[in-house]
Amino acid sequence: MKHVIHLALGRTDYARAYALQHELHRMRCQGEIGDVVITVEHDPVFTIGRSGSRSNIRVSEAERERVGIPVYEIERGGDITYHGPGQIVCYPIIDLRDYGRDIKRYIASLEQAMIGLCADYGVEATRRAGYPGVWVGMRKIASIGVSVRHWVTLHGLAFNVDVNKEHFAMINPCGLPIEMISLAELTPDDMPMERVIEGLLGHMRQLFDWDILERDVNEYWRRIDG
Repeated sequence: MKHVIHLALGRTDYARAYALQHELHRMRCQGEIGDVVITVEHDPVFTIGRSGSRSNIRVSEAERERVGIPVYEIERGGDITYHGPGQIVCYPIIDLRDYGRDIKRYIASLEQAMIGLCADYGVEATRRAGYPGVWVGMRKIASIGVSVRHWVTLHGLAFNVDVNKEHFAMINPCGLPIEMISLAELTPDDMPMERVIEGLLGHMRQLFDWDILERDVNEYWRRIDG
């Protein structure tokens, strides 16, 4: 069993969480800390991965700025996606040398954790060959985009609990003409975000053989705040 620190950021600006990710990645690469998993809800933001393009933003720059959604071009795989309130974003920062050095297996395990989470609420979700993420029929409920440097992971997954569909409609998610869906549209169950995060981490615990240890994020914030 692998000891993993969980840092729950709550609602956090994307740039701030991005800086924390990179500091933790540096520390993990240098052996200063063990594996870490971050959970967070971001303020509205579009991020574009290595294979992405601003051409998949469907509204004008003026309209995007009016709504107040910034854009970040980052080093993860994939195209454009949206993060915002009502969405669980999870960033595992783990050394894949301890997990068989298998990136495809790692991504499949992230997908399986979210498929299991959907099943907890009576929703049948699946993979689609050639399209990373998790799908309910032809609609996408979760996205995956990762980066691996020195065998240590960055970025991760985004699972829609109850997101703003109008914001998603401003882009071609993952560069595709698809519809995104939230768990709240598929089940009458009450879904406090904390409970859904707990469920997701429970599936990750089983799949990765983790012993998850809760830690106060403030000691890590101090590293980037000076």
